Amino acid sequence: MKEKLQKVFSHHHGTRDALIPILQEIQGEFGYLPPEAMDAAARFCRISPVEVFGVATFYAQFKFDPVGRNSIMVCQGTACHVMGGARILEEVMNQLQVKPGQTTQDGRFTLETVACIGACALAPAMFVNKDTHGRMKPEKIAEILNGAGN
Repeated sequence: MKEKLQKVFSHHHGTRDALIPILQEIQGEFGYLPPEAMDAAARFCRISPVEVFGVATFYAQFKFDPVGRNSIMVCQGTACHVMGGARILEEVMNQLQVKPGQTTQDGRFTLETVACIGACALAPAMFVNKDTHGRMKPEKIAEILNGAGN
């Protein structure tokens, strides 16, 4: 971990204004913000660990737990809700045995909900990694999940 952090820090000056780009690079390197990495960022930027945590928790982009190899986002926006988005979410949760914000035990999937993915005409919709799946039906979910990258 030390070597990866040194690589991240080598691109920045050790100042407070570098914190967000540093956290973004750390997350890019590890897939989330490990506590040890946030502490190292605090030391590097010469600020308290509490300030780093405060910044990191303010922005929704930062994750504090390892994420799965595959990201699933199920839309819960108005159009998707009206067209059955709650059933899609329920079926994904049943098949993966996780709730939104959690990662499967095997590390294959992380499930998230989003307010809108911008595919209202395809409602209900979900993303699996960068692929949009529209007009979802619960019976299509197993096939989609099985086809997701390993």
